[in-house]
Amino acid sequence: MCYEESVDPLLNWRDEFPILDRTVYMISHSLGAMPRRTRDRLKQYADEWDTRGIRAWEEGWWEMPVTVGDLVGKIIGAGPGEVVMQQNVSICQAIVLSCFDWSAKRNKIVTEEMNFPSNLYLYQQAGARLATVPSDDRIGVRTERMLAAIDEETALVSMSHVLFRSAFIQDVAAITKRAHEVGAKVLVDVYQSAGTVPVNVRDWGVDFATGGSVKWLCGGPGAGYLYVRRDLWPELKPRMTGWAAHREPFNFSTEHDYADDVLRFSNGTPNVPAMYAAMSGYEIVNEAGVENIRAKSLRQTGRLIALAEEAGFKVNSPKNPAERGGTVAIDVPNGYEVTRELARRDCLVDYRPGAGIRVAPHFYSKDEELDAIVEEIHKIVARQAVGVSS
Repeated sequence: MCYEESVDPLLNWRDEFPILDRTVYMISHSLGAMPRRTRDRLKQYADEWDTRGIRAWEEGWWEMPVTVGDLVGKIIGAGPGEVVMQQNVSICQAIVLSCFDWSAKRNKIVTEEMNFPSNLYLYQQAGARLATVPSDDRIGVRTERMLAAIDEETALVSMSHVLFRSAFIQDVAAITKRAHEVGAKVLVDVYQSAGTVPVNVRDWGVDFATGGSVKWLCGGPGAGYLYVRRDLWPELKPRMTGWAAHREPFNFSTEHDYADDVLRFSNGTPNVPAMYAAMSGYEIVNEAGVENIRAKSLRQTGRLIALAEEAGFKVNSPKNPAERGGTVAIDVPNGYEVTRELARRDCLVDYRPGAGIRVAPHFYSKDEELDAIVEEIHKIVARQAVGVSS
C-alpha cells in the first residue's frame, strides 16, 4: 500500500520544479531538477551585468564565492566563511593536492578503488604513491580495509562519503579518526550525499571536503565547492592558485601573498552565472531540511528495492538503510538500451557499467512514480526477452 501522499509535506515543493509536470524524474543523483526561481536568478544576473556593468563586481559579484559558499556550508555543517565556491570538483581536488609535497617520504594517498574516476585520475597524476582499497562485492568497501591501508607514510586519505555507482555510505568519522592518529589529512567528497544524506564536516573532523551542485542540491553545473578546516589555513599554500587567492588582488602584485581567509584556496575569476544558478537549489534544500529529505529517501529507496526484487531484478545497492544513500542501482539485461527507451517515454534515469540502471527519487518525488518506473523497466525488459521492438 502506497504511503499517503497527502501527509507528505515535502511534496509541497513539487510546484517549484517545472519538469516534474511532464516527466518521471528519477535522475537527481546525476542532475537535480531545476527550481522555477532559478530562471529569475539568471535573469537577475543578466540584468545586473546589463545595467551595472563593471560596478557589479564591487556590488556583490566579487564576494559571491564566499556568500554563496555559506549557503552550502549550512547544508554540510561548515561554519560561516569556511566554504569557497569553485568551478567543479576536479579543480577543488587539484587545489587540495597542490597543498602537499609529494616528493617527501610521507607521500601516500589512500582511497577506495570505487572513488569517482575524475578524482582517481588526479591522484594518479599527482606524483604520490597511490593505494586503492578494493571492494569485495562492487557495492561497498569494508571500513576495516580502509583503516588497514592507512599508515605513518600516508599524507592524505581521500574518500567518497557515498559511492557513486552503488550509493554505499562510508564511515567517514572512523576513517578520519584513524588517519589523524597517524598524522594524515582527510579529504571527503560529498557530491553524492550533500542534500539527501546528512553531512557534518565539523563533527567528522575532516580537513577538506569537496562537492558540487549538479546533483541533489539542484544547483546545475559549474558550481563546485571546497571546505577547508579553518585552523589549517595558515599552514597551507596551494600551488594551484590565482589572483583571487591573493591578500590584495587588486594591487596586482607579481609576488603571491595568500589571503588570510578561505579565499586563499581560490584561483582565477569566479564563475558568477553558475553561482546565481546554484543559489535557488541551496535555499530550497535548506528550507526543506536534509533530515526530512533523508527520512523520505530511506522510505522511498526501500520501496524501490522491494519493487525491483519483486519484479525479479538484481539490486546493486545496500539493503541496509544505514549504508544506503539516495540511489538504487537496478541490474537488468541490456541496461543501457533500457535506459534509452525509458528516456523516450519521459522516464529519466541513467545507466552505469558495473552497477545497472540508477534510480533516484528526491524529496519532490511521488510514491506512484516509483511504481511507474519499475513497471516501465519490467515492460521493456519483457518485450526485449520475446524479441519485440520497443
